Amino acid sequence: MSRLYLIRHGQAGTRHNYDVLSDLGREQARRLGDYLAAQNVVFSAVVSGGLARQRQTAEEVCAAYLRAGVATPDIVVAPGWNEFDLFAVFRDLAPQLAAEDPEFARDYQALLQEMSRAMSQARQEESLTDTRRASPDELRCAIAVVRAWAEDRLRHSSETWPAFRERITGCLDMVAGYRPGEAVAVFTSATPIAVWVGLAMGVRDGSLLRQAGVAYNTGITTLRVRERDLTLFSFNNVPHLPEPRLRTFR
Repeated sequence: MSRLYLIRHGQAGTRHNYDVLSDLGREQARRLGDYLAAQNVVFSAVVSGGLARQRQTAEEVCAAYLRAGVATPDIVVAPGWNEFDLFAVFRDLAPQLAAEDPEFARDYQALLQEMSRAMSQARQEESLTDTRRASPDELRCAIAVVRAWAEDRLRHSSETWPAFRERITGCLDMVAGYRPGEAVAVFTSATPIAVWVGLAMGVRDGSLLRQAGVAYNTGITTLRVRERDLTLFSFNNVPHLPEPRLRTFR
């Protein structure tokens, strides 16, 4: 059996510039690299999704290894590990949900007003307002939109849940050929990790998205891979983040 480390990216940027690590996200990634190097975890391969926040997390971890005097393989960028495009899904599905659900419509209208105020303030201050902390309206809307996306009941032009799940599970070929004792690191996002947890546990429906909702930034999920058979060993561990301020979800 080879060992597979699925690692979620560090804390991302603001709502206006999400696909980049925040300063805290970079600190989380450095701490992760320091921890793994100290634990003598040696990787035979390092894979990253193609998103900036995924690549930057991998780069920070590899840099920490280098500071510890441990070589790592070159990072292989594989867009198959990318997260689905939540912003595109939200754009396509939110107006449809607002048309059929008055309660969602109220939350959605409040969210649009909140975002308009934030953008206006950002322009006045000539900077991007840090809106990383989601409001209750945003959280309720996001949950409803993602649930509708996973149920695949509304028409949209974004990647569908079945297509996304197929893309992520298709990455198995990439990590199935390593020898017993070898370790592979994959830097990805919350939903791909949830799909793989489901793959190991025989769960394929949208209920596994609940696991994505509790994934810590730079959380470690480990699996054993024997040919194409997966065994889940741990989920969402953050031993490298001992302080509450370091443990974030976005």
